[in-house]
Amino acid sequence: MTDAQASLAACDTVPKLLLRNATKFTDKTAYRVKDLGIWQAWSWAETADEVRNLALGFAALGMVRGDKVAIVGSNRPELYWAIDAIEAIGGIPIPLYADSVADEMRYVLEHAEVRFAICEDQEQIDKIMSIMTHLPKLETLIFEDQRGMRHYQETFLHSFEKVQETGRKENAAKPEFFENEVAKANGEDMAMVVYTSGTTGNPKGVMLTHNALIDAAKGLCDIEGYSEDEDFLAYLPMAWIGDHLFSTVAGHYAGFAVNCPESTDTVMTDLKDIGPTILFSPPAIFENFLTQIQIRMEDSGKFKRWIYDRYMKVADEIGVKELEGGSLSFAERISYTLGHYLVYGPLKDNLGFTRCKKVYTGGAPLGEEVFNFYRSIGLNLKQIYGQTESTAYCCIQLDGKVRRDTVGPPCPGVELAISDSGEILYKSPGTFIGYYKNDEATRETIDEDGWVHTGDAGIIDDSGELRVIDRAKDVGVMNDGTLFAPQYIENKLKFFPYIREAVAHGDKRDEVNAFINIDLEAVGNWAERQGLSYTNYTDLASNEAVYDLIKSCVEEVNKTLAEDSQLANAQINRFLLLHKELDADDGELTRTRKVRRRVIADRYGAMIDALYSDVDAVDVETEVTFEDGRKGSMKAHLNILAAERFATTAKAA
Repeated sequence: MTDAQASLAACDTVPKLLLRNATKFTDKTAYRVKDLGIWQAWSWAETADEVRNLALGFAALGMVRGDKVAIVGSNRPELYWAIDAIEAIGGIPIPLYADSVADEMRYVLEHAEVRFAICEDQEQIDKIMSIMTHLPKLETLIFEDQRGMRHYQETFLHSFEKVQETGRKENAAKPEFFENEVAKANGEDMAMVVYTSGTTGNPKGVMLTHNALIDAAKGLCDIEGYSEDEDFLAYLPMAWIGDHLFSTVAGHYAGFAVNCPESTDTVMTDLKDIGPTILFSPPAIFENFLTQIQIRMEDSGKFKRWIYDRYMKVADEIGVKELEGGSLSFAERISYTLGHYLVYGPLKDNLGFTRCKKVYTGGAPLGEEVFNFYRSIGLNLKQIYGQTESTAYCCIQLDGKVRRDTVGPPCPGVELAISDSGEILYKSPGTFIGYYKNDEATRETIDEDGWVHTGDAGIIDDSGELRVIDRAKDVGVMNDGTLFAPQYIENKLKFFPYIREAVAHGDKRDEVNAFINIDLEAVGNWAERQGLSYTNYTDLASNEAVYDLIKSCVEEVNKTLAEDSQLANAQINRFLLLHKELDADDGELTRTRKVRRRVIADRYGAMIDALYSDVDAVDVETEVTFEDGRKGSMKAHLNILAAERFATTAKAA
C-alpha cells in the first residue's frame, strides 16, 4: 500500500469519507434536489466525480492550499460539492448567510481574506460585486445558476459549468491529481471557518479541524444509530453549523441521502415529497409550523375544531407517555389510537413528518409548550445543545429519556462543568482550535485547562442532565431578588400563534415589561374573521382589538408564571406592540433570528423608558432597511397596555 493509499484509508478528513462512500455506497443516493418540479438524484459515485471535476477546475483557476473560499447561496448539491472540492485541494471553505446584506458580507469577506467566492446566482454575485472595491484579496467569482448572467463580461467571473468542464480536461491529463491532493491532508488540518451569528458585535470566525467535524458526526451517528438508509432534508442556512454537521459531515460519515428543496418558498411541499427520516430545525421553524396549524384550525368548521380540541387534550394528557413506551390503560390506548387516526397522523402527514424517526431542535431554547405539543402527537422531537465552537456537539436528549426541562446528558466524549458564576463549561471532541485572527477572544473562551466558556447560564441536575437557563449575560435579577430569564418568558409568549417575536425587560427593575411583534399572517387571519380592515403591519398592530387579543395571551403567560413561586414576580406588567417587525437587515436579529438585545436597548431606549413610566402611549421614529438596501424612516404612535397579574397559586406554594 502506498503512502497515499494508506492516508485515504484512514478517512480522517471529509473528502476521504467521500471517496470511501464512492466505493462503499457506490450506487446509493447521496444528494437530491427538486428542480422545475422534478427530483434529480446523484449517487455517491456520481457525487465523487462531480467533486473531482470541481476540485481540478478550482486548481486550474489558481486555488491553492490554504486559500479562503466563500460559499454563498441556498442549499444546493452543487454548493455542498464545492465545499468537498475546496477541502480536497486544501482550501478553507467559509459559508455565508445567503440573506445577508452586502455590508454584512463585506465584514466576513474582508476579515477572512477571501480569494474566491462561489455564489448560487446573480443576486449573490451582484451583492459581492457591489463591495469588491473594499476587498483587494478577492480575485475570482464563480456562479452556479446562469440565469441573468449572460451579459456579464468581467474576466473574474466564471460559471460553475465551465469550471467543471475545465476540471474534466485536467483530470484526463492528470488522473492521479485529485486522490493525491486528498491524501495530503489529515485530521488535524483546518477544515473550515464558520462565522458566529454575532449577537453582541461582529461575528467571530470559528476554526474547525477535520477531526472536530468527524468526531462530532461520529458521536451523533453512533448515539442515534444512523445508517446509509436515512433521508435528511437540508433547508437551513449553509452558514449555520447545524446544517453542516448533518448535511455534510454526518451525511458523509453514515452515507445517507441529503435532499435539497426547490426553493425556500417550497420547503413545506418538498418536505412532504421526501418524508425525511431525520430533520433538524431551530425553534423558529417549529414555532412557525405550530402557528400554521393553529391558523388552519381556526379556519375550519365547528365539528373539525371540536375533534381537534378533544383529541389534543388526550394527547396533552397521555401522548408523551405513549411516545416513550409507558404503560397505558385499555381506555387510554383506545382514545390515543383514535386520536392518531383522526388528528395526530393527519397532522404529521400534512407537515411531512410521517417517516421521521428523529427530529431535533437547537441553536436556541424551545418553549416548553411548543416542545410538548409535538411530542404529544407522537413526534420524536429532541433537543440538541451545542455551539459553533463545539461543532454543535455537547448534549443530546436520549430516546425514552426526554425531559422538557433539560437538553439531556453530555454526549460521549464530552465533559461538562458549571463555573462558580453559573456559566456552562465543556470539553468536547468537536471543540474548535480558536477564532480566526482573534487570539484575545480565543483566550477568553478557552481557558488554560481546556474548558470552553459558553456564555450560557445553566445547572447540571442530580441525574447528570444539563438545564440551560439563558445566555449568562441576559440573565438578571429584579429589584426584589426574583430571577429574570428573558428567553424563558419570551418563549412562553411565542407559543401563541399571534406572537412572532417578543423582547422582555426586567433586569434591575421593579417589574417585567415587554415589546411584542405580532405575527402578521396569524393576526391578519384573525382580523379577517372579525371583519377588521387594515392596510399594513403597522396599521394592524395599532388596532385596539389586536391589543386586546395580545393582552389575553400575555395574561395567559402570567397565569403560568404565577404557578412558579420563583418566577411569580416576573409576570409581565405592561407591554406595547412594535410598529415594525424586528429584522435581521436592521441589525435587530441575527441571521438565525436571535434577538440582539444591545441593539434593541440602544435603538428603542425611549420606548423602554416609556414602558417604565406612567404614560399610556409613546411616539417613535425608527430607521428601516428596505429590500433593495435603501434606508428610510418610520413614524408611529404606540399605545402601552397594562396586563393583569396573578397571585402565586397554591400549587406553587
